[in-house]
Parts: sequence; structure tokens; C-alpha cells
Amino acid sequence: MDSSPLFTNDAIVLGILMLSIALIFYSSSLKSGFWYKFYKVIPALLMCYLIPAIFNSLNIISDSSSELYFVASRYFLPASLVLMTLSIDLKAIKNLGFKALIMFLTGTVGIVIGGPIAIILISLFSPETVGGAGPDAVWRGLSTLAGSWIGGGANQAAMLEIFQYNPEKYGGMVLVDIVVANLWLAIILLGIGRSDKIDKWLKADNTAIEELKTKVSAYTKSVSRTPELKDYMIMLGLAFVAVGFSHWASEYISEFLISNFEVFSDKSSALASFSSTFFWMITIATAFGVGLSFTKAKSYEGTGASKIGSIFIYFLVATIGMKMDLASVFENPGLILIGIVWMSIHAGLLILVAKLIKAPYFFLAVGSQANVGGAASAPVVASAFHPSLTSVGVLLAVFGYVVGTYAALGCTILMEISSNL
Repeated sequence: MDSSPLFTNDAIVLGILMLSIALIFYSSSLKSGFWYKFYKVIPALLMCYLIPAIFNSLNIISDSSSELYFVASRYFLPASLVLMTLSIDLKAIKNLGFKALIMFLTGTVGIVIGGPIAIILISLFSPETVGGAGPDAVWRGLSTLAGSWIGGGANQAAMLEIFQYNPEKYGGMVLVDIVVANLWLAIILLGIGRSDKIDKWLKADNTAIEELKTKVSAYTKSVSRTPELKDYMIMLGLAFVAVGFSHWASEYISEFLISNFEVFSDKSSALASFSSTFFWMITIATAFGVGLSFTKAKSYEGTGASKIGSIFIYFLVATIGMKMDLASVFENPGLILIGIVWMSIHAGLLILVAKLIKAPYFFLAVGSQANVGGAASAPVVASAFHPSLTSVGVLLAVFGYVVGTYAALGCTILMEISSNL
């Protein structure tokens, strides 16, 4: 039986995704009727994620036969980071205080302790689900989830190399990673539509965030003018020069580190994640945008730089949605259950600490995604609150790469101990 999707041509898939996004934006702009009420509950950004997920689940399109996510994450994401950091106000971001970092670290701790606690809880009624011996030991496989959910793909690969999980069973762990992380992302996006109510419940002080948004909005208004064709060409030129430079420089840095330092070339090393070209690409593109914010290029915010960046971000969200097969939730219920319990502990701890320190939902959402989603989704979630906040997501995601492997190692040691209790 042919399991290939109905449409495999990326030109057709691109058309389907862009039509979906266009219809979502049109229906969300209506000021009355069913859609007006619908989008007061369900954010447009979540629909940009869910519609492609439904198409993927119905086998109409599929990420497995498409290169669009690669294009979105490697070309459009760095371009959007440049365009959305053109108007960055570093001083105002500094004024956000330590709550953002506290929530990020809380998210990290939630992943570190969530794994072993999930193993203990599941073992009470299904010990075979968390068992296994040698390379088949489930805790070894779960180590790759810890790497992915604290840092990213490079950290995940490092955990696989260090703990030598059975490669034939690794696909099951990748499935858990995709399903649980994407379900949590959907919940995070759903919460954005209710962020005011959540902040009220948390008794959060949103003053610094609102000041940053107001300051950027005021600056945008002060430099706002009707854009000409040359403005779009210059903005896209700046963005994609940065994309090209970040790709070139990231490959050069990665190759230099791997060739000259054994600690970076050894995949079992805790520092191996710093040889990731994706990490350097995101870091360099962001630095490029920040650098432009000190020049006259900053005024291009007045001709819609962050709006173009948002277009790229929404397309990235749609391609992320293509990765989610809603039916796969039921394929391996035992492992999926471990992942859900694990993520629930992460979420519960974040909510508890946010309540205690009165942190806004923005810090909770971005702090979580900087861990679980990394550089691909933390800026997306941050920009959903306001384009001026995108850089906060990027900075925290970089922290995720830094602590990812070390925290994942600690988590895995705890999971091994928990498996042998």
C-alpha cells in the first residue's frame, strides 16, 4: 500500500500552506460573526500550526516528502531574525529584569527532574514501559529527549552518541519528541489568546514588557512612511545578505572548531553542540540584526521590516505544523504517556514559579519554548506577543544550547537511577 501523501510537489504544498495562511488571516480580520468569536478563543498563530498538522494527518501533504521546513528554518528564520531585531532596544530588554532568565532556568529544571519522576510514576503500573537492558534500556532513549527538550538537535545527537541507545528503536523516541513537544507548543499558543486572563491570575507585573512594546511601537510610528519598491528591495537585501553570511560563517566556524579542537569533534563531548552550524547561523543572524539597529537601517522598521519578518515566521509555523501527525499520538501509548507526564511536570513547575514570582505568561511561554523548542520556536512564540519581543526568545534559546548537554547529562543520570529503583 502506497503511504506517500497526495501531494509531494513542493510547489503545490507551498500553495496549500500559503492559501491556508491567507484564509486564516482573512477570517481572523473579520469583526463580527462566527470567526470573530472563534479567534477570540483560538489565536490565528495556532491555526497556522494546526491546519497543516490536519493536512499531514490526513496524508494530503507530509513533512517527510517536503523540503519546505528546511527552507523556512534555514533561510526564512534567520532573515526574520534580522528584520525583527532592526528596531531592538537593548536597554529596554535589559530592563525586563531577571524574571525571564528565572523562568528559563525553571523550565530547564522541570525537564531535568521531569524525566526521572515520569519513569518512577509510569513504573508503578507499567514497569515494562520503562524497562529494557543494555542498548535497549528506555532511559538511554529518553536521554535523547532530554537533550532535545533542553537544547536542540545537536544536544539530542550528543545524547544518542554518549548513551548509545539502540538505533533501531531511536525512531520511537523521535516520535515522542515530535508529538509531545508539538502538543505542548499548541497549548502554549492557545494560552497566548488568553494571556491577559492568565497574567491576572498570576498577578503578574507586565510593566517592563508593555514599556518595551510601547517604546518600539512609538518608534515605528515616528519613522513610519509609505514604503516604496526600493525600501522592500533594500530590506530583503539586508536580510538575505545576513542569511548568506550567517550560513558561510557558521560552516566556517563549525569546521574550524571540529578540525582544531577534539572537544568539539567528539560527539560524546558536552561541548559538541557548539559545533552545530544551526546554532551559529541563528547566533550570527541575530547579531547581524542587532548590529544594524545601531545604524540608519533601524528606520526601515517604519516601512514594515518586522511585518516582513512576521510573514517568514508564520510560514515557518506552518511548516512546523506539517511535522505533526495527530494520529501518531496513539501509536506508542506507553512512551507517549512518559513524554506527556514529563512535559506536565515541566509545565507544572513553570506555573508554580510564575505564580510565586508573579512572572508574566510571556516569560513562562518563551522560557519553556527556549528549552523545548529551541531557536526554531522560541522566537515564534515571543513574536506572537509582539515583534519587538522576538529577540528575547532568541537570547533564551541560545542559553538552551549552552546548558543543554550538561543539563541533559544530569537528567539522564537521574533517569538511570530511577529505572533501577
